[in-house]
Amino acid sequence: MPEAKTPTRTPGTEGPLAGVRVVELAGIGPGPFAAMFLADLGADVVRVDRPGGPGLGIDPAHDVTNRNKRSVVVDLKAPDGPARVLDLAERADVLIEGYRPGVAERLGVGPRDCHARNPRLVYGRMTGWGQEGPLARRAGHDIGYIALTGTLGMTGAPDVPPAAPANLLGDYAGGSLYLVVGILAALHHAREDGTGQVVDAAIVDGTAHLSAMIHGMLAAGAWQDRRGANLLDGGCPFYGTYETADGRYMAVGALEPQFYAEFMRLLGIPDLAPARDDPARWPELRAAVAARFKSRTRDEWTAVFADSDACTAPVLSLREAPHHPHLAARSTFTEHDGITQPAPAPRFSATPTTVRTGPALPGADTEAVVRDWGLPRAWGGPAPASLPNPNPAVHNPQ
Repeated sequence: MPEAKTPTRTPGTEGPLAGVRVVELAGIGPGPFAAMFLADLGADVVRVDRPGGPGLGIDPAHDVTNRNKRSVVVDLKAPDGPARVLDLAERADVLIEGYRPGVAERLGVGPRDCHARNPRLVYGRMTGWGQEGPLARRAGHDIGYIALTGTLGMTGAPDVPPAAPANLLGDYAGGSLYLVVGILAALHHAREDGTGQVVDAAIVDGTAHLSAMIHGMLAAGAWQDRRGANLLDGGCPFYGTYETADGRYMAVGALEPQFYAEFMRLLGIPDLAPARDDPARWPELRAAVAARFKSRTRDEWTAVFADSDACTAPVLSLREAPHHPHLAARSTFTEHDGITQPAPAPRFSATPTTVRTGPALPGADTEAVVRDWGLPRAWGGPAPASLPNPNPAVHNPQ
């Protein structure tokens, strides 16, 4: 087996994972986000796109989860498709796939096939239900995964259905981030021990793991197993959201006594502060807090609580957030090729990260990948001239 060619690192400019090679078998949701995370950290991520595009496609030029990557197009159902993926796997440190259990094996690119070519490979598997269990082969999405873990049932007010937290809690927090952590741990092991392994990242496992503290509180009798009845789920009047005079919202998290006292003083009802310690008075306190917030606009209240330790903040929209003075000062959001997007995180003192390139267009990087990864000549040639547009309503630049 030929040794992988390690890209040259430019010190301090490419991120802590510079030199790490990742193959991403194209999918949707948590797999692409995990691969983007590794790419943001400096890894050379080659996305293997399928000829027809992803099932929930958007204009590839706007798919931020494909930034900092390169793309080749491979038809895994073509006679030479699996061999091409194995060529990449042989030269890679990591491979990520998000198929249902057994699909990669049937296509000829499962862990056994890849490890036969590259025993040091970290093979990352991203699924909702996991590789085993009664539901492993069933279809699903974020909301169903978090429903079974008990975490969806924790969100929202007690007198309405649970609130769906977009797909942030399951797909990305319980899925992508756990896959990335698992990959980095397995990569460390591979470099120490010389052997790769399979990382089984299931959204149900990761999301359940996120609720560890709550389960401890439940066991201790400090958490009620119902919505809107606890300290951190909106059950207390000094941890939650309130509507303002202009129909917007303020978020309050004044848990500690000193922060609560500051909050009540600035809100203008310090005489009601003792109600904090008497849950029987919480309805009275909640009504008073709500009435005060309804008396001014969100921006007026933002000014009141500015430069205080009252732990109170405006609830901003996605378009507003990048312009908040704190986030702007930290460059928490960045603009690249006209797209405003979150900047890479976390931050590193010696190996800073950045958005190096925009979203990889399907097949656009084939020749460069062939050259840089030392792939066989059969890989050469231009990218396909035209790919079926997975979403007819948007322009496909390929």
